[in-house]
Amino acid sequence: MRTPRPRRAVRPSTPARHHVPVLAALAAALMAGPTLAQAPAETIVISGNGTERRAFDAPFAVTVINADSLRDAGPMVNLSEALTLVPGLVANARNNYAQDLQLSSRGYGARASFGIRGLRLYSDGIPATMPDGQGQVAHFDLAGAQRVEVLRGPFSALYGSSSGGVLSVVSAPPTQRRGSLDLDVGADGFQQLRLVAEAPLAAGWHARALASGLRTDGPRPHSAAQRTLANLRVGRSTETDTLTVVLNHAEQPAQDPLGLTRTQFEADPGQTATPALQFNTRKSARQTQAGASWRHRFGGDGALRELQAAAYTGRRAVTQWQAIPVATQAAPAHPGGVIDFDRDYGGVDLRAVWRWAGGTQLVAGFNVEQQDEDRRGYENFIGPTLGVSGALRRQESSRLRNSDVYAQAEQPLGAGFTATAGLRHGRLQLSTQDAYLRNGDDSGSQRLRYTNPVAALQWAPAGGGWNLYLSAGRGFETPTLGELAYRPDGAPGLNSALRAQSSRQVEAGAKWRAPALNLQAELALFDARTSNEIGVLTNAGGRSTFQNVGRTQRRGAELALRWQPHPAWRVQAAATTLSARYLDAFIACTGVPCTATQGRVTVAPGGRIAGTQPRSAALQLAWAPPGTGREVGLELRQQGAVAVNDRNTDFAASATTAALRASQALPLGPGTLTLRARLENLSGRPYVGSVIVGDANGRFFEPVTGRPWLLQAQWQQPF
Repeated sequence: MRTPRPRRAVRPSTPARHHVPVLAALAAALMAGPTLAQAPAETIVISGNGTERRAFDAPFAVTVINADSLRDAGPMVNLSEALTLVPGLVANARNNYAQDLQLSSRGYGARASFGIRGLRLYSDGIPATMPDGQGQVAHFDLAGAQRVEVLRGPFSALYGSSSGGVLSVVSAPPTQRRGSLDLDVGADGFQQLRLVAEAPLAAGWHARALASGLRTDGPRPHSAAQRTLANLRVGRSTETDTLTVVLNHAEQPAQDPLGLTRTQFEADPGQTATPALQFNTRKSARQTQAGASWRHRFGGDGALRELQAAAYTGRRAVTQWQAIPVATQAAPAHPGGVIDFDRDYGGVDLRAVWRWAGGTQLVAGFNVEQQDEDRRGYENFIGPTLGVSGALRRQESSRLRNSDVYAQAEQPLGAGFTATAGLRHGRLQLSTQDAYLRNGDDSGSQRLRYTNPVAALQWAPAGGGWNLYLSAGRGFETPTLGELAYRPDGAPGLNSALRAQSSRQVEAGAKWRAPALNLQAELALFDARTSNEIGVLTNAGGRSTFQNVGRTQRRGAELALRWQPHPAWRVQAAATTLSARYLDAFIACTGVPCTATQGRVTVAPGGRIAGTQPRSAALQLAWAPPGTGREVGLELRQQGAVAVNDRNTDFAASATTAALRASQALPLGPGTLTLRARLENLSGRPYVGSVIVGDANGRFFEPVTGRPWLLQAQWQQPF
């Protein structure tokens, strides 16, 4: 039987659940409506370590998602909505706002147990990845984005540590004075309201302000959530200077239904784990951030062409209530069932660009980042009452500093050949001071250094239809504060035996375009070998410790296709194959408790890296008659079976899903009303949308059920 819904801590709203005939709401608009002129195609460029160029001309794999694609993909809440057509990238919404978005690039980051690992995240040049490698994206303003850039492969290492890939959101500067009101409603009580005002101002200044709020009951009992987001962007552009200042604030309280075991998922994928209800598992996050970037362009004949500077600062506060048995929390050395931390962070990046006659270019700069964190732990009970913050069990302060220098040079060689080479050298210093000594002294420090070289040879033959390249580089991923926090033997102090993982990556790619056919295709082949891969060693009492599991290998192919065979039709497709394997034997956990003496097993070489997808594919067909303002799209997605643990004893089954969308723009007086609708998972069959890799309790599976639907209305008007 389905677990009854408990009373919610977050106020719900209650439209009908699961599938309704949402497309009927737009039927009249799709059959008849005034015409609108179609906007010209946007010229797409990508930012690469201080320079700009077309994505097609880059000597590495990069995909650009434009603003229209972001809008068509859903309510613009999660990045996963619009990233299905990025080959090599896995972006899964967990259908659980208490857990972070699941992102991985070519298998890097797939095993993250908290935060986003293995990718560097940016919003308008401001990092959303902390110096220790953990990233967050809840504060991203997707509604104001001009594009999202996703870079994979060796050249991502030039962005620093923890760079299996780079994901960057770039805001759109205002081009006209206008206001916008968006209202979204959907399945599971989803409601969202968004207000936007933007305007170009005098003397090259412009401003854009956004405020949005959402609430949802969630797809399962005890999965309600709220999110409030405010964003202000002020800038100035002249012939020589570009200045951008960004302020944002995000708050998100959310209940956590936890994952399901295999038995629970097969019995009823819509249920919630009992411990979630007993301990009222939930998470509250608040983040405030400010950043500024400045770019100065020099005229004349000198080699120095640009100076760039960026600075940012912010604070993130998180409290999370976990489902840990009272007896376990009561153990003398346990840190408690409530995680509570405040994190202050900031950084500065300075760079210069030189260009000489003949096309030679050099970009060089340095970067400094800092992270200060106060972390506390409390019991998740007071007497017989569960799910409330009780006695203090942990209190410590950590400081982390990261400093880097980098350079990238590009040299044309003639006959269409271009050579590119780069180097980034950095060091990281970490120190922790323990102020709660009843369970031992966890103070300690650690220093790490890395050097990431990259190189590429590119050939673009005359005619402009081809771009062939070969690139290679080395990457480096530091342990996070959470991974260093505890020692496997249970003794106090940092896990000083844990080493950073390093990788060697090679990529060969081909990009082809045929303007006469409105066709563009890209193919990338890659091989990445990692040493000292970081994985879980023990998991007991709500505390995880980490180890180096040895060598791993990731290799595969990525294919992307964009084609417009007719002015009214567009086709986009992406496909990925990935073989991600352990090359060495290592020790893994088999359940709870998992300690140095029990619950452990040896994993043989050759198994899949848990959480990685061996294959995935996506296809979108869109029909948009020119001049009508209307569009209908069909989206198909296929994902392969995913190993949920290191031993590969269980898998999330492969799944093929389909979604249908429709939109209509209607000019009404001086403004425009745009209506949109989406219907997901057309078959209605439940499937595993994401997995919790290596969960010690076997609650690996996060399900998708029913046919989630969404209706959107957007009113835009100049002022």
